[in-house]
Amino acid sequence: MDIQSQIQNKGVSRKQKLSPRTKKRYIWALIFIIPQTIMFIIFSLYPIVMSYVYSFFEWDGLGPLEDFIGFENYITLFKSSEFWNAFKNTILYVLGTTILSVGFGLLLAIILNDATIKGKSIYRTLYFLPVVTTTAIIGIIMSNIFGVDGLVNQFLLSINLIEEPIPFLTNGVLAMFVLIAVGSWKALGINMIYWLAGLQGISKELFESAQIDGAGFWTTLRYITLPLLKPMMAIIVLLSLVNGMHVFDLVKTLTNGDPYFKTETLDLFIYNYAFSGGHSGGDSQMGYASAAGVLLGLFTFFISVVFAFFGVSTNNMMKKNKNKERRE
Repeated sequence: MDIQSQIQNKGVSRKQKLSPRTKKRYIWALIFIIPQTIMFIIFSLYPIVMSYVYSFFEWDGLGPLEDFIGFENYITLFKSSEFWNAFKNTILYVLGTTILSVGFGLLLAIILNDATIKGKSIYRTLYFLPVVTTTAIIGIIMSNIFGVDGLVNQFLLSINLIEEPIPFLTNGVLAMFVLIAVGSWKALGINMIYWLAGLQGISKELFESAQIDGAGFWTTLRYITLPLLKPMMAIIVLLSLVNGMHVFDLVKTLTNGDPYFKTETLDLFIYNYAFSGGHSGGDSQMGYASAAGVLLGLFTFFISVVFAFFGVSTNNMMKKNKNKERRE
């Protein structure tokens, strides 16, 4: 008997060994997988592919694709000061929210990880509430709080701390600070949960040994906590950066890119050109907006690759150090 016939006989025997129960499990698995796959193809994969196609056309979103212009949309984007302004605002927002939400999230996680604190579940719930609250609603509420006639200005005027309202949302610098502060506050809870998961994965014996040796809070934080949290840190920072790159609903409802597009991010820039004809109005420029979306996606992918490489290299270094300690 040749090899090919043996392989065929093995395949037949394996098929015959499948019990009715196993076949039912396969059928149910397909029943749950196929609808999700179809939804992914229709609402995720197809729009991603078509956004690349649209970026090579001068198209207003209606009618057939006829005016092929190649890389003209990309060239126009690279020459556009409006695009680079939105890119700069996005970077400022990403850096600001990442530093604040990740940093303060770690601080809160360290505090709430202390076994002596009572009511930790209540504090965790309070800090996590903004995460599950709709971002658009938060933006609308915050616009009323920080507006010219908002609660903050009304309170400061009532106690005679200021003589006239502070232009929180009509001054470019202040509006960006407010946007970053609100975005950081909303992301604080989820980053706190991530840090808590990392802290609870560290053996308590290490902290107890450090206390016996007389190590204080800062020494323990520097030489035990932070080094062991490096793999988790790479993941948390990556998630914060990616989420910050795709901020839209908060900007749309809180500032709408004002004043004078000084808080306009790339997502809002893409939306304006895709559905509002850009800054000058007029017909929609779906091809131009698609090109901007492609660049945003490529930049996000680049950041993900960099941090994935950083996370892998960090894990490898930690494994090497552990192996050296075991050998010694």
